[in-house]
Amino acid sequence: MILVGNQRGGASDLAAHLLKEENVRVQVHEIRGFVADDLHGAFQESYALSRGTKCKQHLFSLSLNPPPDERVDIAVFEEAVDRIEERLGLTGQPRAIVFHEKNGRRHAHAVWSRIDSEQMKAVQLSHSKTKLQEVARELYIERGW
Repeated sequence: MILVGNQRGGASDLAAHLLKEENVRVQVHEIRGFVADDLHGAFQESYALSRGTKCKQHLFSLSLNPPPDERVDIAVFEEAVDRIEERLGLTGQPRAIVFHEKNGRRHAHAVWSRIDSEQMKAVQLSHSKTKLQEVARELYIERGW
């Protein structure tokens, strides 16, 4: 699975991008840890919390793309997101998962708030690209891709 992640701000733009109708099907699969029950509201919550910190890039956005010829179950995406969350130190942080389907191919996006609301600090994400490469390699081996 190709994993591309980065820290970012732009809560409204990200929510709009994830909900774009250019995909045949868009499914908001999960919104966890936010008061709001929609992407725009959830990401705005993260932004509002970030205003109490010095953090400008209050979100971590991840794209999960399986190999082109593979049809991947939702459970596999969920397991990958959970594994990545733990590896990056984002366990328990508010997150959203969105599935896109286009031309019969499903891929996913996961977005976490980096703001720890109890400590009012951003979760430090050290070596995230290396950690994502490790998880991607593990998934390719485990799944026989």
